[in-house]
Amino acid sequence: MAKDVEVGGEFQAKDYHDPPPAPLVDAQELTQWSFYRAIIAEFIAALLFLYITVLTVIGYKSQVDPDKGGQDCDGVGILGIAWAFGGMIFILVYCTAGISGGHINPAVTFGLFLARKVSLVRAILYMAAQCLGAICGCGLVKAFQKSYYNKYGGGANSLADGYSTGTGLAAEIIGTFVLVYTVFSATDPKRNARDSHVPVLAPLPIGFAVFMVHLATIPITGTGINPARSFGAAVMFNQDKPWDDHWIFWVGPFIGAAIAAIYHQYILRAGAAKALGSFRSSSAM
Repeated sequence: MAKDVEVGGEFQAKDYHDPPPAPLVDAQELTQWSFYRAIIAEFIAALLFLYITVLTVIGYKSQVDPDKGGQDCDGVGILGIAWAFGGMIFILVYCTAGISGGHINPAVTFGLFLARKVSLVRAILYMAAQCLGAICGCGLVKAFQKSYYNKYGGGANSLADGYSTGTGLAAEIIGTFVLVYTVFSATDPKRNARDSHVPVLAPLPIGFAVFMVHLATIPITGTGINPARSFGAAVMFNQDKPWDDHWIFWVGPFIGAAIAAIYHQYILRAGAAKALGSFRSSSAM
């Protein structure tokens, strides 16, 4: 099993190698086609994600509409909506991981940036592509089903009646923490080396994390945990309630992502201890 061992006050790695930290600004990225291909992949992935999931939400609401004779037991239900979100993340991460890393979520990109997995330029352009893709995905739904889109809320996130702002914010923080923590764990090179005999497909636990978080938080906020998803739906639906609550779906996910990055990198992976050990070793020389 691969693990870190402490020898003479220093941490030494065995059987695996962490990639070097990404530079804060990498100008050479801007000259590479692979960089722009990754941005396009993030845009298309966000577009497809919002198109399928918002259609699922609207379809469910139209099926249970009492004005049309629908009942709560009709349609896919909350379980089906959660499967739609989790399943699409599994599919899209699987398809784009080798091109862009399969972020599809500004909170994931932000967490990976804090962990020095991506540069600042890449992080900013990924987030812009994700938000633009989300707007276009919701725009397609609205173009094809405008009457249903407006009647059933456009898949926009807002705080449900009976819940306080603090409860909604906490739901977004904790839900995003679960997602980003799973992303770090599923893509950890140490885990891949240690568990190389276990064929775990990284997109599977990530998609399953999205599924589980949706089951828990759909009744509270409709489940954001992805600022691009919330932003795209709010832009196209463009009503007061989603915009009034919209800050929750940026602040909560970014806080959750930051906590997950710190927890995984500096506590579970002992980044702080390794840095301190390296500093002590250098000082002693």
